[in-house]
Amino acid sequence: MVEAQDQIDKFQEFISSEYKKELNRLVNLGLSSLVIDFNELVLFDHELAEQLLQEPEDSLKAAEIAIDNLDLPRKNFRVRFHNLPKTQQVQIRNIRSEHLNKLVSFEAIVRQSSDVRPQVTQAKFECPSCGNTITILQIDTKFKEPTRCSCGKRGRFRLIHKSLVDAQRLVVEEAPETLEGGEQPKRISVFLKEDLVEPRMEKKTTPGSKIMVIGILKEVPVYLKTGAQSIRFDLMIESNFIEPMEQTFEDIDISDEDKLAIKTLAKDPRIYEKLVMSIAPSIWGHNKVKEALVFQMMGGVKKVREDGTRTRGDMHILLVGDPGSGKSQLLQFISKAAPKARYVSGKGASSAGLTATVVRDEFLRGWALEAGTLVLSNFGVACLDELDKMPHEDTAALHEALEQQTVTIAKANIQATLRAETTVLAAANPKLGRFDPYQPIAQQIDMPPTLINRFDLIFPIRDLPDKDKDARIAEHVLRIQQEPSKLESVIPGDLLKKYVSYVKQKINPKLSDSAINEIKKFYVNLRNSGSASEDEIKPIPISARQLEALVRLAESSAKIRLAKTVSKQDAKRAIDLLKHCLMQVGFDYETGQIDIDRISTGIPASQRSKIVILKGIINELEERLGKSIPIEDIMNESAEKGIDHAQAEEIIERLKREGEIFEPRRGFVQKI
Repeated sequence: MVEAQDQIDKFQEFISSEYKKELNRLVNLGLSSLVIDFNELVLFDHELAEQLLQEPEDSLKAAEIAIDNLDLPRKNFRVRFHNLPKTQQVQIRNIRSEHLNKLVSFEAIVRQSSDVRPQVTQAKFECPSCGNTITILQIDTKFKEPTRCSCGKRGRFRLIHKSLVDAQRLVVEEAPETLEGGEQPKRISVFLKEDLVEPRMEKKTTPGSKIMVIGILKEVPVYLKTGAQSIRFDLMIESNFIEPMEQTFEDIDISDEDKLAIKTLAKDPRIYEKLVMSIAPSIWGHNKVKEALVFQMMGGVKKVREDGTRTRGDMHILLVGDPGSGKSQLLQFISKAAPKARYVSGKGASSAGLTATVVRDEFLRGWALEAGTLVLSNFGVACLDELDKMPHEDTAALHEALEQQTVTIAKANIQATLRAETTVLAAANPKLGRFDPYQPIAQQIDMPPTLINRFDLIFPIRDLPDKDKDARIAEHVLRIQQEPSKLESVIPGDLLKKYVSYVKQKINPKLSDSAINEIKKFYVNLRNSGSASEDEIKPIPISARQLEALVRLAESSAKIRLAKTVSKQDAKRAIDLLKHCLMQVGFDYETGQIDIDRISTGIPASQRSKIVILKGIINELEERLGKSIPIEDIMNESAEKGIDHAQAEEIIERLKREGEIFEPRRGFVQKI
């Protein structure tokens, strides 16, 4: 063991030899905490390092006294340590009483953070009879007053001064990747003080961020309802240092070698093919879907105008497919390949878990905000599997998050708007388990049309028997089963992550005139294509929402090449992808035209125009024949207008269901 004075001397020698420059820099910047690399301390004196781990409080005090002894213009420096050895890393679930008062470190995800509030560290009291001042350190959770003075007086001392520091409590939980089987992630409280709660640090400890906590494990007394102290104690960590872990694309370090590899890749003429082949290589085919996923990971360019309105740069994709077509596999791959991603599935998610919820905060006896998946994956990707299995009232919470990219919450006494600049990749099954190729897709997806409409691209993934294709898929799947190690990605996963991060950090392409003309030509031609007679409703092929989707796709195509401008070729690539989707989802076989209503409302324009014609017939007959209208007359009139018997019957049934007409007696209908 090193004695206290020796400890101070050794720390003084260590800091003056290794950290003198750093201290001067901190003094100039007005900062008050010195971060020391533990490895350097080990190299300097292993005994001192060992004592720091075993008796951290005394050692930290010694280090702080050592800095005060150095002749510096600022006093009261705090010492922070990082880079602790692997032996000190424990999982939250493995923390035991043997770790009490030791320096430990662990990785965790922040679940809740309280407000920053002042806390008393020491208080000075004055004795009213002899004027003596008594200083009492406030270590406990209860405020402590002196019991007696040296002159013999007891109680009723006057408080003359108290020292306060800022304090905050985080509730952190184990990172999901460290869990096995059916384990529930364990939680622990972490207390932060002084410079660890300054605004710059506080940004790094927002709910959802992943952090490395280094601190001293302490016990907290638990009081029973009677006021007596319980024999059981709670645990908490008094934090010494908080280190944000790499999570968002901005935090990923890209070395010069990586930059060179990325730029070499971007110059490759086959870069698009290579990226597509690197997405979920275990799944054969689906190249158009994989291309869309590459574009989605790169994202478009977010634009904020002077008046504060913003256009999102994130693309949302919905995969609707037959069971066993590999949708979940694609989602799982993206959730691991994207720089920051979360995966959520069907019934296991509620609207509170997706957006945000308000929970009781035991620490401050108030309410605290707990962020959900979409807020936690801000600037990342949220993969929502089995979207059709979520209750409708829960998916309604997604509307705002998908388009406005915010989550507004007004519950208890909390009114908050949280940022959710998240890219959403969702997967769903058709209503009846499999696709009926002759029904509009929107009718087959058990989701509100308004939600479907917010997705830029919708891919139906059909599982149709095809001898040649089936043989290839079987060969591919069986080969992987035979030799799993043979499955190699064209671009390694690590490089792909860095590629996406680099593109998102550095590349913001602008639209060129040729790209604008190409998109404009496609949009105008498609919207005004086809002929519809005057009394029919014209099918609307695409709306302005798809126009924005085209721009985003073209921008991400340019981003892949690390280009500054969006070229005509990028626009063409975007148009091809959108056309592929529209042909599969929005093609109305009756008119032979693309019709956006098939996607967004489930009723094609051709059918809607027939509904309008039939309503007109009912109105006409009502004027002529009175309130009760024979169904036979409606049938005859509609046959003259070109609506066949079966269609007319179907429309009458639909109007009955929607409560527009009713049948007062058999063979007659009446308007409500």
